[in-house]
Amino acid sequence: MSTLEGSSSGQNVIAYDYGTSDDKSSGSNKTLMFNGDPKTFSWWKTKMYSHIMGIDEELWDALEDGVGDFVLDEERAVVDRKKHTATQKKLYKKHHKIRGILVAALPHKEYLKMSDKSTAKAMFASLCANYGEK
Repeated sequence: MSTLEGSSSGQNVIAYDYGTSDDKSSGSNKTLMFNGDPKTFSWWKTKMYSHIMGIDEELWDALEDGVGDFVLDEERAVVDRKKHTATQKKLYKKHHKIRGILVAALPHKEYLKMSDKSTAKAMFASLCANYGEK
């Protein structure tokens, strides 16, 4: 451990670089639950936007833009995934990450209302339609 010299109290001070912290215990990566109340949807959506952008701004892009021309089978898996380009694979992975964040943010009752939606974009559009956001 390194210490900083010159502490006025005579104690050693341990240096800590907050900019490189990998500490997950602060709750900053905790998914924000939607409670199903239409009155709080706009607030929840704003918090989710900030949360997602804090993780990776391309995740929000994947949520808004969707997965494009990927063909999904009845189990919501991409057909011929192994034939995709590196760019398509990256988008597919980001799609599943954002879909997982959305699923984790919903109570089971809310998830059941959109479990037939195969993409994160469709799920989010359904939430917006059900709770008055256009």
